[in-house]
Amino acid sequence: MGAEESPPAGEYLVQRRVLDEVRLEEVAQKGTWSTKPTAGERVKESLRCSGPRLKQTAQSWIPVLGWLPRYSFRDNAIGDLISGCSVGIMHLPQGMAYALLASLGPVYGLYTSLYPVLIYFIFGTSRHISIGTFAVISIMVGSVTERLGPDANFPMNGTNATGNVDLDARDRFRVQVACSLTVLAGLFQILLGVVRFGFVVTYLSEPLVRGYTTGSACHVCVSQLKYLFGVTPKRFTGPLSLIYTLVDICRLLPQTKVPELVVSLVALSVLIVVKEINACYRQKLPLPIPIEIIVIVAATVITHFGGLTSKYNIDVVGEIPSGLKAPKAPDTGLFLEVIGDAFAVAIVGYAINISLGKTFALKHGYKVDSNQELVALGLSNAIGGFFQCYSVTASLSRSLVQESTGGKTQVAGLISSVIVLVTILKIGSLFSDLPKAVLSTIVFVNLKGMFKQFTDVPLLWKTNKVDLVRLTILLNLDLGLAVSIAFSMLTVIFRTQLPRYSILGRVAGTDLYLDVDTYKEAKEIPGIKIFRSSATIYYTNAEMYLEALQEKSGIEMGKLLTAKKKRDAKLKRAQKKEKSKSKAKKRVRRRGKPQVTSSEYLLHCRVLRVPCQSPPPPLLIRGKPSRRVRRKALLTNSARSTRAFSTTLPPRSPTSEGGVGRCDAEEGNPRVSGTHSGVLGRLHHQLRGTRAP
Repeated sequence: MGAEESPPAGEYLVQRRVLDEVRLEEVAQKGTWSTKPTAGERVKESLRCSGPRLKQTAQSWIPVLGWLPRYSFRDNAIGDLISGCSVGIMHLPQGMAYALLASLGPVYGLYTSLYPVLIYFIFGTSRHISIGTFAVISIMVGSVTERLGPDANFPMNGTNATGNVDLDARDRFRVQVACSLTVLAGLFQILLGVVRFGFVVTYLSEPLVRGYTTGSACHVCVSQLKYLFGVTPKRFTGPLSLIYTLVDICRLLPQTKVPELVVSLVALSVLIVVKEINACYRQKLPLPIPIEIIVIVAATVITHFGGLTSKYNIDVVGEIPSGLKAPKAPDTGLFLEVIGDAFAVAIVGYAINISLGKTFALKHGYKVDSNQELVALGLSNAIGGFFQCYSVTASLSRSLVQESTGGKTQVAGLISSVIVLVTILKIGSLFSDLPKAVLSTIVFVNLKGMFKQFTDVPLLWKTNKVDLVRLTILLNLDLGLAVSIAFSMLTVIFRTQLPRYSILGRVAGTDLYLDVDTYKEAKEIPGIKIFRSSATIYYTNAEMYLEALQEKSGIEMGKLLTAKKKRDAKLKRAQKKEKSKSKAKKRVRRRGKPQVTSSEYLLHCRVLRVPCQSPPPPLLIRGKPSRRVRRKALLTNSARSTRAFSTTLPPRSPTSEGGVGRCDAEEGNPRVSGTHSGVLGRLHHQLRGTRAP
């Protein structure tokens, strides 16, 4: 055989059989087995108890049992020590500053920087994130505490009051609200983690999380303006509360306290300059300059010894109690009032935590368990709520410092907790004269990373305008989160319901196939249509897929179906006609089958010494002709053989066994065997038209 001729240039020759689904499974040998264990096997395996299995289960639920025994002091101790000290120093100012966002006292921010960090050290799986206070979570908690505990509900009836507000009663109630909210959010996170619901974060896209945190940064910024200018704006709730608050602050600008504004500007300038120095020389500096704690110490010393509180009426944080408080159960009566806010805090906190955890895990080559992170964060919140902490999550700024200063495990978090503990027990009371304006400037400076996310707007405008809409929603935090998640779900639905359909063509000189409507050089292959859909086909978009296929390819399915029906009907009629012919042929063959074989007929002729006819006479043809026809055939075609047969047959012997009996050789008649006699007898009765006995 010669070589196959190649097709001419520019043409395609496709030679293969068209396979339906059944034939394809046979050719490709589709496997029908299942490698997954059955439900019964899984239950049996889960109930099986052994030493290795118990160890594995304990390490999966309490990860510290797995990595702490193998901790390498030579490789990790120095880096974790330096990192822990750096992060612990950052915890002090940020804890006190973010507590103001939650409308709580600074000491509760220090509590929040202590207990949850210890719990995450035991149950967490990320090695580099720093758990504790965070601006977005703090402002979400603050919106709940201010909504349920406004100043108007606490009229003055004691000695420690400002204006017409009883500060002690208000602060105690707000702490109860924050603790109840935190415990309930922790229970939500634990429940979701136990039922392996960590994948829910996949429905929160990165633009959604970044947009929400950027919007939260705007709320945080506006909420801290009152401390910078020393004014007291009204509290607004609901949609566009951010705009209303900003307008009210602008209205109160003539009442600005100049001393507090000066303190704020000085502290803000120092923080910005030193932060930029840290960023520019981070490769050369062994440790970042702890400018935040330096500013706090300097501001406290200047305010205390300069008498700024009495001279200029500067607002300070007030008394910070020393020591730890006994655990206290939250007020369960508040659960129904904060259930929606608790779920929002749980979801946002987990989304921020897992996004940072996976970022560092990808960078350093280890795995973060999303479900265990839910459980760890939930336990940090639930247990911390009993010790008067509010909701926590990972902080971007502290996590970057912990990773960049050499931290390799959560031992760094343990060391930072020790620093916070020493501060609470011995040093905290020294910060009673710290101006709140300084804490607000620390919050402002730490929002720099979030405000940088506004640079995503041009990119989103070019790539995905839908994500840009999610970024610019101006609602309050809880309603904004609900709208963002709902909008994200709707975009998923619309993208599957309204996918992009296209006809692909080949770009000359390449193996690329692109949309012919978008790319001019993409040309269709003659006689071949390549149809592409950007979404999976299922029942909700099947009809639209069919319509798009007809429109793009120019194929009219209605005409094809009509032609197919006509062809099937024609084929059915032809098959029916062929079946009728086949039945007729079978009837003819059945009638023409002889009663006896040709050898039996030849034996009959030889024994009777009569000539044989060719073909045999009609009376030997199978069928049921009438007696009249058989008689006529007997008289016309077999008269001679019938007479000879009748005259030569011997008389029946009494001892004969049927048919024609034996003849004696002495009488001159030929001897016939029993088999031949049976054949001759059957022929005899057939020729006579009688029935054999």
